[in-house]
Amino acid sequence: MMQEQAAPPGVAASISQFSRPPRTFWGDAFYRLRRHPIGMVGLVIVVLLVLLALLGPYLAPYDPNEMDFAQRFAPPSLAHPMGADDFGRDTLSRIMVGARVSLMVGIIAVGIAGTVGSLLGIIAGYSRRAVDETIMRVMDIIFAFPAILLAIAILAALGKGVANAMIAIGIVYIPVFARIVRGTTLSLKELDYIEAAYAGGAPTGRILLRHILPGTLD
Repeated sequence: MMQEQAAPPGVAASISQFSRPPRTFWGDAFYRLRRHPIGMVGLVIVVLLVLLALLGPYLAPYDPNEMDFAQRFAPPSLAHPMGADDFGRDTLSRIMVGARVSLMVGIIAVGIAGTVGSLLGIIAGYSRRAVDETIMRVMDIIFAFPAILLAIAILAALGKGVANAMIAIGIVYIPVFARIVRGTTLSLKELDYIEAAYAGGAPTGRILLRHILPGTLD
């Protein structure tokens, strides 16, 4: 009877690597974080900040709008760990309650910028020169203005409100995502599988959303 020979270490490692089921996007991200302790520390900090934003209104020791003029500009103490402001309001409570609004503004503003900017970047990178030039020149015009001043101007035109503030911030940062995604699209559209899909008669929308968009997220 023939005895089975063990595969060399390098070959065995390669076989085990290819025999593993493919990781999901989040599984791969968590695997990378586990290999970098600093990344795990950052993840823990972000999770704690998100929990603070979500639970802050229920854990705040004081009403954030309660004024106590006897405690105006009070220094940090056991009663007020982060002191009090000029109206005697507890600073820690105001931070904990305000964190939810800050988190919401950040997530939605980045979502607006990322969604619109990615779509414009894909269209610019895949389309003909005239469309590409038009979209990117508009992005350059937005880039020419200081971000904060442009956001203030857009907010003044839209009116007051948190929703309008999120829209204004999102518009300002659309060019950031558009430029990055456009550069990636220019590289992806030259690959063989994209050309094969185009030669096979796949609609442009399907090529952009099914083939190029996932490639820009890798």
